[in-house]
Amino acid sequence: MISKTLTVVNPSGLHLRPAGVLSQTAMKFKSDITIECGEKKIVAKSVLNVMAAGIKCGTEINLICDGEDEEEAMKTLTEAIESGLGEM
Repeated sequence: MISKTLTVVNPSGLHLRPAGVLSQTAMKFKSDITIECGEKKIVAKSVLNVMAAGIKCGTEINLICDGEDEEEAMKTLTEAIESGLGEM
């Protein structure tokens, strides 16, 4: 299991489009991928869970990857989040 703290850079936070990009990217991996935001634990492979968390721009999240392809999942998702999930 590996984890990394990241800051959401999308100007409008994780609304439908970036949440969809994040979930679609997470679904490519076999690992369990979780986002911790405060007390919330969000399953990254669920668009509805990611949207429902209401994560805003500038929010620090903890990305957790656990499984056989966790290193690759962490690298890919970190790049996606840091690049604004297609919105920047």
